[in-house]
Amino acid sequence: MTLNQFLQTDRETYSYVFMKNVDIPLKTSGKGVLRANVFLPKDAAPFGSQTYPVIATYGPYGKDVPYSVFNRSSFDEVNPQHKSAHSAWETPDPGYWTQRGYIVLRVDERGTGQSSGQLDVLSRGTSETFFDVIEWAAEQEWSTGKVGLLGVSYYAATQWSVAARRPKGLAAIIPWEGFSDYNREAVRHGGILADQFIGIWWSRQVLPNQYGTPDRWGDPTLEGDLDSETRAQNLAGLTDNTVRYPFADDEQNKSRVFAVEDVEVPLLSVANWGGILLHLRGNVVGWMRASSPYKFLRFVVGRHDLPFYWEQSAELQRSFLDCFLRNDDHGGWKTTQPRVYLTLRNKDCDPRNELDQPGRPEADWPIPDTQYTTFFLTPKRTLSTVADETTDTCTYDALHGDPIQFHYTSSSSIEITGHIVVHLTISASRLNPDSAPPSDIDIFVTLRKLDKEGNEVFYTGTVGDPVPVVKGWLRVSQRKVDETHSLHRPYLPYRSYSRADVLPVVEDDKYPVDVEMWPTNTVLEAGESLVLGIAGHDTQGVGLFSHQHPEDRAPSKLAGLNHVDVGRDNSWILLPVLPPRN
Repeated sequence: MTLNQFLQTDRETYSYVFMKNVDIPLKTSGKGVLRANVFLPKDAAPFGSQTYPVIATYGPYGKDVPYSVFNRSSFDEVNPQHKSAHSAWETPDPGYWTQRGYIVLRVDERGTGQSSGQLDVLSRGTSETFFDVIEWAAEQEWSTGKVGLLGVSYYAATQWSVAARRPKGLAAIIPWEGFSDYNREAVRHGGILADQFIGIWWSRQVLPNQYGTPDRWGDPTLEGDLDSETRAQNLAGLTDNTVRYPFADDEQNKSRVFAVEDVEVPLLSVANWGGILLHLRGNVVGWMRASSPYKFLRFVVGRHDLPFYWEQSAELQRSFLDCFLRNDDHGGWKTTQPRVYLTLRNKDCDPRNELDQPGRPEADWPIPDTQYTTFFLTPKRTLSTVADETTDTCTYDALHGDPIQFHYTSSSSIEITGHIVVHLTISASRLNPDSAPPSDIDIFVTLRKLDKEGNEVFYTGTVGDPVPVVKGWLRVSQRKVDETHSLHRPYLPYRSYSRADVLPVVEDDKYPVDVEMWPTNTVLEAGESLVLGIAGHDTQGVGLFSHQHPEDRAPSKLAGLNHVDVGRDNSWILLPVLPPRN
């Protein structure tokens, strides 16, 4: 096969030059080629004399799969400014960006679409090959030598890992809703396998696009389809491995770890308050860890797919990229832009008002004047800033019982913005004398908001589903906290989740544990309430992200009664309360 034998170039049909099936040779990451589509302004070299900065994406969903085919209902709702003949799911639209002086590079990840090789998404190999893509893009005749990264979800998550490798030419990244820690944020929550979404995502969005698969959504494989045996040999079993390798120090997971502190390029991390089970934590903690001299954190609301294409979102993206890829700082990123900008959730977030939520700049994250306030769990099932001197034990069925709940009603306006820790004194016992004793405890905590009439206030989740304020999880056998680790904070306990740190859970023994909840924001007015729910299983608001794998959540380990000691300082929740803003 000669280089670029499948290349097609169309200079007439669209408002941009469309180059299809461009070969990108691998250098540092192995042999072979990746295949890409390149979208250029009409006067870009070699068709004109101009060079432009490049916006690159690298992922498994198919460079040739139209957005309208991948997710028709979502495409129908996208801002029309971002609909072109080559719109693709979660990626920058070439029609929009080429008209604003950028080249769009869309590359099939190795083992998917038209790029041959082993399919092993979110792996070390992903960041290695993406590294080659960026350095190649910076060297092309149509490129200024500056490359930016922009995309949603998968196309955001991979930005963190490749930026940590510091490829030549990478000038800025915008991970828009993308986790930065595969193990803690995508696969396991508090050590508990989040199997449902991973299974759906893998089987419906990744596997059907494997290189060599017949009857794919995109174009047929250029070299011809592969038989099922060959495809199986080219496949890393992601979903099987998430069960087989449960610990962060298992080799399968260690290969996916990188130092976010190595990210030094200008960074705009965009988190969604509603992403309480997938991306939210990664955007926040990733921003905290990155070493970039210019780094900015923005919070949005709404579904994960549509806000990326809102007009004000695109203007935000463009001004940031203009600053660091075109040396045009009309947005004030080097002068006046705040490091942090919040969207405040002080009214219902439904599709009718998501574009109309109030916001506020802040100097840093966590917000410097946060008043971390302890609310004790009391025998009266309330949350109180004063510990109750009486004690009690609250019991629930670990696998089937309703959550136990603790209420706080505010007498004045109160804003909660930041990281939350729930401290519980917990134990487990068998269901009845004839049952086997449980050998572990899974804790699921949920924070809810009620209006003055006692009705729950729901927010918009990742796929448009109603979600509570925030959630948190912990497997008690993985309760060990490393307070000496550089990432440990009182409001953000650090756990290695390593095999070596597993601790026993013995029937009737009491364990003081700290459960991390993901960062959040909510505003209570006088008469509104917070409700803390504690259960041994998923509760409302989990949506597609449930934890129900029969091996990981085996009843033989977890079935029984869980007991939470309350009163005095046995159990409490640490809330990040902000003083009133003028």
